[in-house]
Amino acid sequence: MNAKHLRKLLDDVKSGKTSVADAVGALKAPPYQDVSFARVDSHRDLRCGFPEVIFGQGKTPVQVARIAKEILKHADKLLATRADRAAYTAVKKVLPKAKYHKVARAITYEKAPSKPSGKAILVVSAGTSDIPVAEEARVTAEIMGNKVETLFDVGVAGIHRLINNSPGIQAANVLIVVAGMEGALASVVGGMVARPVIAVPTSVGYGAAFGGITPLLAMLNSCAAGVTVVNIDNGFGAGYVASLINRTDEDR
Repeated sequence: MNAKHLRKLLDDVKSGKTSVADAVGALKAPPYQDVSFARVDSHRDLRCGFPEVIFGQGKTPVQVARIAKEILKHADKLLATRADRAAYTAVKKVLPKAKYHKVARAITYEKAPSKPSGKAILVVSAGTSDIPVAEEARVTAEIMGNKVETLFDVGVAGIHRLINNSPGIQAANVLIVVAGMEGALASVVGGMVARPVIAVPTSVGYGAAFGGITPLLAMLNSCAAGVTVVNIDNGFGAGYVASLINRTDEDR
């Protein structure tokens, strides 16, 4: 049950469509649904403002589809990350209007498409190779109802590309900076803006990048005070946090 469903339940009680006893019974329902291989958190949307997100990696297509169907009994939106084409095919059988974002490896679904609200979140990638993680961040922030803009391939090796886009960078309300190699871009952007910067280290890089450890440590040691860091390749986490930061008072 989410806030929308709760309001409808209260309206139904007021109008007499639902009895007080039935409404209390609905509110007493277990906060998760047991589908044998998963316990789906049916109250996540009510508590946190967004439904449980499916992490597709390691799950079978049938499991992803079953969980998706259960989530949408209590929510209006769906997001599945790290999902392959087979998982999407299975989900599409039960949700024909589901969308697959190939580069982000994500599945989304909305019962009623929402209009983006609030100021823009800007997703910046250092290189083209970082785009899959950046796209995961973009898709996450968009399905959570945000206006999202992107700025790709503006790494420090050609810093003039970044500087030339300074007006757009300054205008963003929250920035997500995605970078592998040495991860320097997050510090540079953090020194340009008076807004939160969420740094995402990626596993892109040669041997000494250690699968993302080098940019992770560089971002954690950033001298730019406004930079915070999520885990390696965690575009989803960055998009989610950026959305929470970007919410207006009316959305809370």
